[in-house]
Amino acid sequence: MRPRQKLNRFALAVLVGMSACSTLPTFEPEAVLAAAPKPQLDGARGPLSPEQSKAVLAKLASRAPETAIFDRHLAIEEAIVGSPLTVGNQATLLQDGPATYGAMFAAIEAARDHIHLETYILDDDEVGRRFADALIARQMKGVQVSVIHDSVGTLKTPKEFFKRMTDAGIRVLEFNPVNPTQARKGWELNQRDHRKLLIVDGKVAFLGGINISSVYSSGSFSRSGGGSSGSGGAAAPGKDGKAWRDTHVRLQGPVVADYQRLFLGTWKKQKGPPLPDRNYFPPLQNVGNQVVRAIGSSPDDPYALIYATFLSALGAAETSVHITMAYFAPDPQFLEALKAAARRGVDVTLILPSQTDSWLIFHAGRRFYTPLLKAGVKIYERKGVILHSKTAVIDGVWATIGSTNLDWRSFLHNDELNAVVLGADFSQQMEAMFAKDLEASQPVTLKQWKQRPLDDRMKETFSAIWQYWL
Repeated sequence: MRPRQKLNRFALAVLVGMSACSTLPTFEPEAVLAAAPKPQLDGARGPLSPEQSKAVLAKLASRAPETAIFDRHLAIEEAIVGSPLTVGNQATLLQDGPATYGAMFAAIEAARDHIHLETYILDDDEVGRRFADALIARQMKGVQVSVIHDSVGTLKTPKEFFKRMTDAGIRVLEFNPVNPTQARKGWELNQRDHRKLLIVDGKVAFLGGINISSVYSSGSFSRSGGGSSGSGGAAAPGKDGKAWRDTHVRLQGPVVADYQRLFLGTWKKQKGPPLPDRNYFPPLQNVGNQVVRAIGSSPDDPYALIYATFLSALGAAETSVHITMAYFAPDPQFLEALKAAARRGVDVTLILPSQTDSWLIFHAGRRFYTPLLKAGVKIYERKGVILHSKTAVIDGVWATIGSTNLDWRSFLHNDELNAVVLGADFSQQMEAMFAKDLEASQPVTLKQWKQRPLDDRMKETFSAIWQYWL
């Protein structure tokens, strides 16, 4: 960690007044802004000079809509996150399982030195076995493969599935084992690794919301998935009979080194066995023009990094906040930030699920529809699919993709991983994806919502009791 990062994290910890991660911070953007340094950018050869950083940000601002996000939000985020903004990256948007898995398999096949995979779910099904086969094949060719899988997320995955990989020489690490006798760093059942990360040769990284499971076998914009136009992918739904809508991103460039550090940090924190010497940090070249920040969040941090940066982005929003979210049960401060943005004239639009694989969190989130709608927030529910995306675009220039949901579990109990991509070019792709999902969604009006059945209201009240743990 760079010295300025240590200073920034200490300053923010004081400003938000947090004593532990058992609660969310009271975030005061103006106080953080007053203490924030000027944004510092990194490139392939290390930190840019202040003049170079200023020139990059000025170019971004000149191509963006009129917004204060480059003056206000970037400075706040610099104090919050600690990891640098990096230039020279290429970010490729990936929608749904077929496109994402195709790109991941291609990268795995091209691996020559090492592969790092970190995932919450790794099912023993058709897709999971394809990944296992591909990883074993590269291991047998001399590519060192290391896998971190969450214990709760893989409860249904047989031990034999992982033994087949370890027998081939793959390093496999179970994150926070459910069995307390197997715990390596203290038994912390509620802390889960919800990250989805694939790194190949230290040069390309994939992250987002997509687990490794056959539920992603179809594209959600196929006819059976509830959409009207194609994003690629088969027409057949997943194994549960429903198409899953999700989003990933493929990254190349200097920012990949930040994700590599996060993976190796998790391995070390979980006291995994020593990894073989490989070229984990190869020289990285500028391969694009996108500015990206890697954000890894963990309960081991003094405060929730992703929570704080999301709040700062909301506070800086001037024109639009477009969020697509799988699990939505915000704390009071985040709820107020959404309402405040809408009240000051920002177009705040949420796309949320109409059906879900998690009954409790689904109804816990619906409890907030009334105050949001009254404040002017627009709410849509995605039809015909299981919505699992976790994305946002703000002011058409700030975009994030990752594993983080807008709920207590993501902000307090999970290890999560996001990418923040700055600039109008990538945000335009995100806005086009948002518009496509919006076409396949049904608006929720206040009048309609007030007439919902009594049993739905009772489910919302019951679910709210558990939202801290969901």
